[in-house]
Parts: sequence; structure tokens; C-alpha cells
Amino acid sequence: MHDIFEPLDPPARQEIPVYTSADRIGSPICVIDPKKIAGVVGTNESDEGGGFDKPTPITEQIGENVAEFLVAEMREGRIPPEFLPLQSGVGNIANAVLGALGRSKDIPAFDMYTEVLQDSVVPLLENGRCRFASTCALTLSPEAMARVTGNIDYFKHRILMRPQEISNHPEIVRRLGIVSMNTALEVDLGGNVNSTHVMGKTIMNGIGGSGDFTRNAYLSIFSCPSTAKSGKISAIVPLASHMDHSEHSVQIVITEQGAADLRGKDPHERAQLIIDHCAHPDYREQLRGYLKRTAQMSHVPLSLSLGLAMHRQFLRHGDMRNIEWDEFR
Repeated sequence: MHDIFEPLDPPARQEIPVYTSADRIGSPICVIDPKKIAGVVGTNESDEGGGFDKPTPITEQIGENVAEFLVAEMREGRIPPEFLPLQSGVGNIANAVLGALGRSKDIPAFDMYTEVLQDSVVPLLENGRCRFASTCALTLSPEAMARVTGNIDYFKHRILMRPQEISNHPEIVRRLGIVSMNTALEVDLGGNVNSTHVMGKTIMNGIGGSGDFTRNAYLSIFSCPSTAKSGKISAIVPLASHMDHSEHSVQIVITEQGAADLRGKDPHERAQLIIDHCAHPDYREQLRGYLKRTAQMSHVPLSLSLGLAMHRQFLRHGDMRNIEWDEFR
């Protein structure tokens, strides 16, 4: 299942000849000097792998919103009728999004060119909705891994595993026209995404390869639930408390509330779209209040003194709601 390829060193490096997700360009083995092998340890221990939560109505709706957006792009001719390869992040939301794409009757069978494959891809490969998957790693629950290893003769012709240097390579991502779909913790009104740090300081997960794909994708989509902690935290905030992906790379923001297409919009238009289409109704008027306070300040609706007021509100009172903006001067 592996395809080991090492580019030449500069200045003799040539293009990486991957033109479809299924192109094999290297060797199925890694050749090393036997003198460097100190020993070989045999084991029957299975790989450790955590499971995923079952889809919820919110994650299911996020998946449906992503599918509807991509179908609309096809109808407008911005995605070809044969579709484009997909990249997906890891987690419950990513699983739900891929599941929705697989169920959509309007989206044709597709390929994946991604860094990690997770549970939802296994049934898609089995039923032909996903034709082929190029990846760097498998992040599967024990049940899904058993399905793959138990039918390895089938899956070895449908999954190709590449080094990360190749799976995440900007040249290939741009050439193939990847649609990247990753998950955010919070999105601010400028379109900047925090995908790793809660309240800007507590790491929840690593950034992975999402930045490699987001910066070079044909379409870059970020999705998340509009709220967390039973509605006490809004994922849509005036200013992200940590930034992993800037507004220059983030094109589409999708929550269970809807989709905001930020392409070609100025900062004030982006902010309004994100509030109207992605923010939870409990927070829309509050966010509009912030926007009203900052609308005339500059080219970008940003206040350094008010930008993190919702985060401070949560840290002080355990809830981002019910802000009186005059208190945060």
C-alpha cells in the first residue's frame, strides 16, 4: 500500500509526477543499509486507536451544509462535473462531513488526496462512493481497522500511503485542485481561524497538515459547531484568541447555521456574512453590537480593547453571552 518517493536535492529537484490521486511514483518499500539495523522486534499487539463519537444532529447538519455548498459550486460551474479530490481533517465533524458527501446523490464518486484517513472513509471505499484514497496515515478505530486488515486484498488497490512530504506537498495540492475541509475551534469576524488552542492558551490538538492544504487548496473550507459548552461559548468571536489560518487562506466558513462564502469580500462584508450565516442566534445581536461599535474605526472592523471581550466574559462569568459593550472599554 506504500509509495515511498524522495525528491532530488536542490538545485536538481524536478517536479513531483503526481497527476491523479492514484498515481504511484515510488517504491512500495523503504531501502536501508542492513548494517544500521540493531534488531527486529516481532509483536502481535494491535495499534492503539481511539474511537469516534456517533454523529449528532449538529454534526449531521454541518455535513449537509458542506455537501449543499459543494453541490451549488458544481451547478455554478466552479467545480467540474467529475468533481475534485478531497482533503479532510480528523475528528467527529470531519467524519460527519464525509458521511454527508457520501450520501449526497448530487455529488459523484470522488477521490481523496489527504494526510489522514479516518473511519468514515472505510464504508465509502467499500461502496464505491470514494474511488481511491491517497494518504499519509490511517487513524481508524479498532473496528474500522479490523475491516481494512480483514479485507486487505480489496483495500490495497484503493488506498495508497505516501510520505508526508509528498501527501502535503503544495505543488501537488495546487495541481490536483484539492477541496480542503478542516475543523475550527473558533472563527473571528475577519475570517481568521483558531484550530488548536482553547481561549488562546490551552492546546487541544496540533495543527497537523491543515495549513499545507488550506494555503494551497482550490477551495478551503473550515467547519465547526456555532457554540460549545451548552451554548456558553460562541465559536464565532470578534477576534480569534489564537490564529492558525489567516483570512488570506480561509475561503468558506460553515456551521450548522449555514455557510459564509468569504471569497472576494471586504472585511466588513466578511464580518456581516459570518454573523448572518454562521453565528448562533443567541450571539448574533451581541456580535452585531460589536460590529456597530467598530464599523467606523478603520478599514477593518477591529477594536483592540473589545476584540477579546467575549473571551474575558467567559473567563469571568462562565458564559460569553450578555455582554454590555460599554463595560469593556
